[in-house]
Amino acid sequence: MEPTSPPKGCGSSISSIYYNLCDLTTVWGVVVEAVAAAGIVTSFILLVILMASIPFVTDKKRKGMVALQAGILVFTLGLFGLTFAFIVGQYSINCAARRFLYGVLFSGCLACLVMHGLWLALLKRSDRGPRSWMLCLGALGLWMVEVIINTEWLIITVLRSPPAPGGVMTPDVSCNIANQDFVSALVYVMVLVIAAVLIAVPSLTHKHKQWRRDGAFILVTGIFTLAIWVTWIVMYIHGNRVVGNPSWDDPTLAIAVVSNAWVFLFLYAIPEICLLTQEDPDQELPVDGDHVYPASSLVYDNILKEPETPHQNVYMENKAFTMDEPPAVPTKPVSPYGAYNGQLRSYLYQPTEIALIAKGLTKMDQGTMMPRARAPSLNRGGGSSLPCSADSLPS
Repeated sequence: MEPTSPPKGCGSSISSIYYNLCDLTTVWGVVVEAVAAAGIVTSFILLVILMASIPFVTDKKRKGMVALQAGILVFTLGLFGLTFAFIVGQYSINCAARRFLYGVLFSGCLACLVMHGLWLALLKRSDRGPRSWMLCLGALGLWMVEVIINTEWLIITVLRSPPAPGGVMTPDVSCNIANQDFVSALVYVMVLVIAAVLIAVPSLTHKHKQWRRDGAFILVTGIFTLAIWVTWIVMYIHGNRVVGNPSWDDPTLAIAVVSNAWVFLFLYAIPEICLLTQEDPDQELPVDGDHVYPASSLVYDNILKEPETPHQNVYMENKAFTMDEPPAVPTKPVSPYGAYNGQLRSYLYQPTEIALIAKGLTKMDQGTMMPRARAPSLNRGGGSSLPCSADSLPS
């Protein structure tokens, strides 16, 4: 038999299992591939932004959620990569990766959502949620349950599958699995989806607006995830066979994975990163009885209550350090305590009493300055006008 010619858009050297990645006649593969590639780039950029925003997070409670948000971005990045496994044709390793990673990656995202919702519920009851490392351990425990389930299921169905007649192992046994069995292996993931929806409901009545928004993000993400899962399960088990096109099983799973991954980004990751460095006014309002005072007004009140130095006093203090020449006209003596106004010292510099006294004495010396002795003028025609000394007077 002559080999089939490659479809439009694919080269002759490309294997047939990769035709969906380049086949222009089968549009779904190229479109889903492009959307998944954009999701990989977006998830990586958001992860870098999240890590770079950690030094600028001022709220310690919100800073504790960074680990869970980073975990969701990592698992979402894996979901976008898993999409290519459903675009590529089926073979042994590819089918095993599909079966194992589908539930593992989804359970990782949903476990982080569940622990975030649990933290919000506990924060509402006691105004203090568990620590960040406890949340990470809880998410890790929920995720490991699905890892163990999928590992056991993969070992039982692949390694312990009965051999074919004649003692030969079927080469693609991992791909020969019924759709109902694939869905039944994801029951634990469905439980996590429902738990994420239910656990976010109590946080919608939180007294702080910022935590109500977090609960709303988790609830909306869970509802959209639940809708996507119900849709693809119905299509995967029943819909494609009713339509009469069972070959749409792989496109159904690929579209479900990439759409749910974008739901995690748009409805949870991006809003949480945008609110990461934002200070909420509800948290900074100190309550005094029935009245609420903004923290900024208290700062301004403290500043206004500080003793202010009159502008005239500041001018006098600055004048004490000037290098002006003494006045030409002698002034009256000034008291050394004239510049003291009885106010307490503020944050501005004020000279000490010794400096004020020295300033006053200097002005007194300038005011009572003795005139210099001048040489007498000699008249041409007159006698000497020099004063007589005591020795020149006749005895």
